[in-house]
Amino acid sequence: MTRRRWIADEVSGNTAALLGEHAHLARVLRAHVGQEFDIAAGAVVRLGTVTSVSEERVEFALGQKVAAGSSAQLTLVLSIFKFDRMEWAVEKCTEIGVARIVPLIARRTDAHLAAAAVKRHERWMRIARSAAEQSRRASVPKISEPMKFKELLELSNGGWQEASRVVLAESENKVVLREAIDAAADEVVLAVGPEGGWTSDELRGFLNNGWASASLGPTILRAETAAIVGAAIALDVLI
Repeated sequence: MTRRRWIADEVSGNTAALLGEHAHLARVLRAHVGQEFDIAAGAVVRLGTVTSVSEERVEFALGQKVAAGSSAQLTLVLSIFKFDRMEWAVEKCTEIGVARIVPLIARRTDAHLAAAAVKRHERWMRIARSAAEQSRRASVPKISEPMKFKELLELSNGGWQEASRVVLAESENKVVLREAIDAAADEVVLAVGPEGGWTSDELRGFLNNGWASASLGPTILRAETAAIVGAAIALDVLI
C-alpha cells in the first residue's frame, strides 16, 4: 500500500512534526504511534515513524530518504477570477506539478474580486498544501501575494529574464503553446488572462517586455480550464 505523504510543519534533525490543523487531520485519519508515513522535510522526503500523537501535535522519527520524483520549474501567472473556480484551478495545478502561482489583478479582473483577493491568499495556500499532500508532492507551490500588472512586468524583467515567458492570448492564431515554449529553458512562466481576456494594452506590455504569445487552439476556454491545460502542456515540455 502506498504510504500517505505529509509536508512537515516543523523539522529538527531527525525529528519532524505536524501542528494544529495538520495534527487534527492526522488524528482524524487515526494516526497512531508506530505508524509510518512519507514526510517531506525541507528539500527531501524521508520515511517517518509516528512517535507521539496529541491534540495539537503529531511527532515523527525520520529515517531513510524516499524517492521524491522530479520537479519542474513552472510559474503560473493566474489572473484573478471567480473565487470558487480559481480555487479549483489552484488545487488542480498544484496536483499536476506547478512550482509557483502568481495571482494577478488584471485590467478586467472584477473590482470586488480584486479588493477581496488579499484576504483569500491564506485560503489559497491551504488549498495548495492539501493538494500537494494528496498528490504526493515533496513541496507546496509558492503562492505570491496578489500583484498588479505593472508589478508583474517589473518582476518579469528581474528574476525571470532567463525563463521562457509565454502569455496565452485569444488573439494569437498562428503559434500554439508547445511551439512558443523554449525547450532549452530550465524555467517557464505562463500567464493566463481573466474572464474577458487581456486588454490590448496588457498584451502590448507583455510583448514589449520579452514575452511570446501563444494559443491553446481555436476554442475559447474558461480561465480555469486554460490554466490547467496550459500548465499541463508546459510541464510536458519541461519534463
